[in-house]
Amino acid sequence: MRPEIELGPKDVLTVEAWRDPLVEALGHDARSAYVERFWLPVLGPSTVLLLRRLAGPLERSPGGMALRLAETSRSLGLGERLGRNSTFLRTISRTIEFELARLVAPARLSVRTVLPPLPRRYVVRLPEQLREELSQAERLASSRVVAADQRLRGRQLALSLVELGEDEAATERQLLRWRFHPALARECSEWAAATRRGTPAREAPPAS
Repeated sequence: MRPEIELGPKDVLTVEAWRDPLVEALGHDARSAYVERFWLPVLGPSTVLLLRRLAGPLERSPGGMALRLAETSRSLGLGERLGRNSTFLRTISRTIEFELARLVAPARLSVRTVLPPLPRRYVVRLPEQLREELSQAERLASSRVVAADQRLRGRQLALSLVELGEDEAATERQLLRWRFHPALARECSEWAAATRRGTPAREAPPAS
């Protein structure tokens, strides 16, 4: 059933940011290439364009903003008609149906500015080429998470060794014995030594 949206005075809908720490940590900005590439075939162009249009203003005013529907509809190329079956209200309803927005009151809408990774039930709707591309993107993202975890663990171990009295070279050798990548062992030992001295360490990308 389509959500019952009640418009405020002069066809105004109050819109606020939907804060979701988990989605914001794992997801993708509504204006990102990921959303354009993988969410768009599922949502359709008008829904993606609306989410992109709202992302910037909601970053500046997350607590709420007035969305003038006729003006916004015209700016998206969806015409001026705002009846219950109008293209623009169907577009808003679509964001709710896909759990990218929710009605918190009849004339108040909470909208995600960060979209979650595309759920598996929608991946099957993608063309084969996009499914393969998404799979590659997910593998790359997973490898980056693993690399970040290894770097954090390496730094924690290196700092513990330095605090126990090991110098930078001995710390690096110990990390190598624990099978850390040589570049990561060096970076972590340098970071730990600099942290112990209270001086900033040179940042290096995680080893691939």
